[in-house]
Order: sequence, then C-alpha cells, then structure tokens
Amino acid sequence: MTQIFKYYQDLIPDFSEFQDSLLRPFPVHIRVNRLRIDGEQLAQMLEEQGLYLKPMSDWQRIFYEMSENTSPGNLLEYYTGFIHPQALTSCLASLALSPNPDSLVLDMCASPGGKTTHIADIMGNTGAIVANELYPTRHRALAHTIERLGALNTVVTGYQAQQFPMRQPFDYILADVPCSGEGRIRKIKREEWQSGITEDVRPKLLELQKHIILRGFDLLKPGGVMLYSTCTYNPMENESVIQYLLENRDADILPIDIEFEYEPGLEQWKDEIYDRKIKRTARFYPHRINSVGFFMARIRRAE
Repeated sequence: MTQIFKYYQDLIPDFSEFQDSLLRPFPVHIRVNRLRIDGEQLAQMLEEQGLYLKPMSDWQRIFYEMSENTSPGNLLEYYTGFIHPQALTSCLASLALSPNPDSLVLDMCASPGGKTTHIADIMGNTGAIVANELYPTRHRALAHTIERLGALNTVVTGYQAQQFPMRQPFDYILADVPCSGEGRIRKIKREEWQSGITEDVRPKLLELQKHIILRGFDLLKPGGVMLYSTCTYNPMENESVIQYLLENRDADILPIDIEFEYEPGLEQWKDEIYDRKIKRTARFYPHRINSVGFFMARIRRAE
C-alpha cells in the first residue's frame, strides 16, 4: 500500500512518516451534536458506560476519539442524535467555512449530510441551508442524517452541482466536490479506491471539479465565502482547480484559520506554477493529523 503514492514523495513532507501512517488503523472519531446535547455532558454520559473519549481539541470539546473496538452507530446516543461518526478532517471543512448565524448557505454536494448538519450546528439552527444532492438514491440517507441530528433549518434539493440554479445568491457555499479519494485509502479497500480513478475517469472528474467551483463562486453574494474541499492529494484536483478559478474569476483566497496542523498549498506542480495566493490553502496529511487526507481552500468573492 505504501508504494501507491510514491509519485508524491517530493510533494509530501516527511514522506516516510506519511507512508507509515497509511498502515495504522483508522481512528474512530465522533462529533458531538450541540443541537441536542453539550459536549462535556455527553462525555460524562458515555464515560459512565465505560466508554472513554479522548478530546481532539480544547475547542468547545465537540471532537472526540473513541476506542478502536467501539461502534458509534450501535450506541443509543447515535439514535438520539447526540453524536455523529465523522472523520476529523471532514468536520474541519465546516469549521473552516464557519458561517455566521442567520446566513443563507448552500452545500453543493451534501450527502450523506455530516458537513451539512455540522453547519446547522455552527449556525445554531438559524438561517437556512440548502443541502443539494444529485442522486435520489442518496436522498434517504441525507434526510435521515438531517432528521436524526435535528437540523431544522435545512432543505434538500436534487440538482447537478455544476448547474445549480442561479436564482438565489448565497452568503456561504460548501463545495466538497467528487474526487479520486486518495485520502480515504485507510478507510476503504485498495481495490475499491483504484476502481474510481481509471485514466478515462480522471479527465471527466477534473472537468467536473472546475465546473462546480465556477458555479459555486458565481452563486456567492458579493463578499460571500466558499470552501472548496477534496479528500485527495492530487494537485490537479486541488491547487490546479483553484488556479483555474483565479484565472477565470475575480476571487481572493483567505487563510484557513483553525488550530489543527496542516501544510500550506503548493507553489507549483510539475510544469505548472501557481498563483502565490494558493499558499493560503491547506493540505491535511494523516501523519500530521490522524484522519482522512484533505485539501481545503477558502475563497471570497469581492464586494
């Protein structure tokens, strides 16, 4: 497995540590749903049942790691909507977007709903969230997550993200786009991951990502903020897509202001030299933060 990403050895710092991290078991992370319960109250409740929670941050105590043999989905606290199993870096996407209360928010690719409901949590169930998901087969899981976690400010739509109607501009947009999923390899079988990145699929995927980021940007209100994210390491799906946006729209790249460790965006990849603003993007690696590999770019539309 560790040889899969050898073409990134000049890109990823401390590459041998990165390779070693891919062999470690994937941690069990949960997010406390503050729409239902306080984080410290939940921790005490679970510890009384003999379940130890390791806080992942001092930030309001809402991200925890559970023991490896624990299945959060089997707990009563899951069914009551007190907790949601979610990779830590996935949680950080909504945190990096950090929408203000009473905002109008679009989640362009919302299923299965972890980020959508986290946004509702951050906003305290104020404002309105449009959770868009193209595939009807995923609507049931999305609606179940929204209902279980009590996100009362959320509606579901079924448009293609790159063709989402332009009738209503948004204060904040989350574009967690379809990607090759390299950062998820610790969670899935190697064969399943490889099946999604064949050479005939990759050009279509890159084109889709570029179309989504342009549509997302065009849907922003003046001064609005979008978070573009992937769970992959490939610069063509990350920095190159942001470069494409900067070349086609009047966009600014904002810093990622969170307490967890990450590496700055790349300055170049192969023969492509990136705009200096792209260093403000964030790359999350599993040997720096024990979770799914992730890329995030926080984008602002000029007023």
